[in-house]
Amino acid sequence: MSRRTDFIAAIATLVLATARAEEPPLCTDRPTKANSVCTVPEGLWQIESDAFSFTHYRDEGVTTDTWLVPNPTIKYGLDDRSDIELNWAPYVSVKTSDEHRLNGIGDAYLRYKRRLTDQGASFGASIVPYLKLPTAKRGIGNERFEGGVAMPISFALSNGLTLTLGPQIDALLDADRNGYHINLVNLVNLSGAATPELTLYGELWMSNNFEPDGTYSQYSADFAAAYALGKTLQLDIGANFGLNEHTPDMQIYTGFSTRF
Repeated sequence: MSRRTDFIAAIATLVLATARAEEPPLCTDRPTKANSVCTVPEGLWQIESDAFSFTHYRDEGVTTDTWLVPNPTIKYGLDDRSDIELNWAPYVSVKTSDEHRLNGIGDAYLRYKRRLTDQGASFGASIVPYLKLPTAKRGIGNERFEGGVAMPISFALSNGLTLTLGPQIDALLDADRNGYHINLVNLVNLSGAATPELTLYGELWMSNNFEPDGTYSQYSADFAAAYALGKTLQLDIGANFGLNEHTPDMQIYTGFSTRF
């Protein structure tokens, strides 16, 4: 009986090892603002999280510093082309230059990603509808539902480079809280491997917010690096720099991603 049990255990171990070997490398929506085209493999879980994120924003003489510690996104692969994702920050601290401070939980974001092209193709596209759940208190959030849809598009270039575009449309609460308006986002992201383990990212991001009382735009230049410690573990670090007065001056963060 013990030999038979040992034989079955050995077969199970071999099957599991073979399945793991066939799994694709870790693919994440971190570290920059760009969404990736890829999805989590069916039946697997993935965590992508800031260890911390710090944002410094000065606008019309008022300085606002915001900390998120941490900021995890939990993903689950539904099938070979789609996953479901939940993002929620358990601790947010917002402090203004007049010493006003708010601490609490952040809003929750529920997303569904559906890949429209084959995994690993030279051209890729996905669709990512999302809904913001107003779990944060007033001042950290706006206590209202919001939502939108993103459509990341990627192109495999020569020399191991990848170009990603990130069109997105959002329905955001008006400043007077009496209705909703459109916000349009896009980005251009270029990434490439400096070594087999190290990937570098450069990105230009833009957002056009069509508030009823006037349109305003945000622009940032974003830079990041990710280091693979294994096939299913990645560390990253990044910084975003605002390019106009309506954009946070600086955001710095570090985090990790893992799959199991």
